[in-house]
Amino acid sequence: MSEVLQRETAQAAKLTVIDCDIHPMLRTPKSLHPYLPQRWRDHLDTYGTRTNQPFIGSSPYPKSTPALSRRDSWPPNGGPPGSDLDFMREQHLDPLNIEIGVLQVLFPSGKDQRDLRLGAAMSTALNEWQVAEWTDPEPRLRATVAIACEDTEASVAEIRRWAGRRDFASVFMTPRTLEPMGRKRYWPIFAAAEEAGLPIGVHTGGMNGHPVSAGGPPTFYFEDHHANAMAMQATLTSLVFEGVFERFPSLKFVMIEGGFGWAPSCVWRMDKAFERMHGEVPHLKMKPSDYVRRQVWFATQPVEEPERRDDLRKLCDWIGWDRIVFATDYPHWDMDDPRFAIKLQLSEAEQRAVFADNARAAYGF
Repeated sequence: MSEVLQRETAQAAKLTVIDCDIHPMLRTPKSLHPYLPQRWRDHLDTYGTRTNQPFIGSSPYPKSTPALSRRDSWPPNGGPPGSDLDFMREQHLDPLNIEIGVLQVLFPSGKDQRDLRLGAAMSTALNEWQVAEWTDPEPRLRATVAIACEDTEASVAEIRRWAGRRDFASVFMTPRTLEPMGRKRYWPIFAAAEEAGLPIGVHTGGMNGHPVSAGGPPTFYFEDHHANAMAMQATLTSLVFEGVFERFPSLKFVMIEGGFGWAPSCVWRMDKAFERMHGEVPHLKMKPSDYVRRQVWFATQPVEEPERRDDLRKLCDWIGWDRIVFATDYPHWDMDDPRFAIKLQLSEAEQRAVFADNARAAYGF
């Protein structure tokens, strides 16, 4: 190991980390049953779930590793990666000095259900499961409010159900909603989140039935993986131009697991379009970049790794060192270890900001 890398590793080992992206999993599909009414237990046992994708029980693209996870993340006592709290403590929370970890539940998903009633019931059950099995026994963890976001009435009720609870850090949404996220059908959700003082965590993913790319279904998994950044750009553009930031000025958004290298060019294009065609969106009172700087934070994972380190610093300079939060994506195969993820020599102030303080501001910890 080079002297520089040794120094950086030792420096990173002292970090206190707020991890904005940890993925817990059910030990078995029936682990959710204790939190569901009998009607929906019977329904799942008999019919299973139906999403907007053409495959049952999996995404359209095989992942690069089993369970999308790193090879050493299977708990020794069985169960899938992310399903054992003790093992998560041993492998992740303790050795990486995680002060707070924000849970992002990807599977199962209530928001992607064709049957909105089932989706609402699953969302409530997932929230109760997060509290009972994760945040109650481990105070370092915070849940995210799962919602069936295509059912705005149920989503608002779910947000209000958990508002004010220390257990919950944000409201979970994905960029691939049925309509662009800025559309008015989602505004009641934003109003409820703003009222509750909870940010919207926009995490990569979602099964809306449409290809993730603009040109149709990709051929390879890595195309699909890369296209997540495209979905994030489309979502941010929709939020800006539909007027969400103008309508909800105190609502915060955290963009998670989409990287952040795309943000400058996306916002530059929005500013230029706004300059030329402001008349089409008279409801906007500021430039798009002003809204983004005021209300949006970007999670690091996956951290961009340009050949020249200085390019990464310039990127962070533009976004703002106060608008970048750290995320590992544990236990997934492409997770970022805080000891090695950011290939820069950071000042103490930059370290504190990226690895902890910015998340305190974004989530209100």
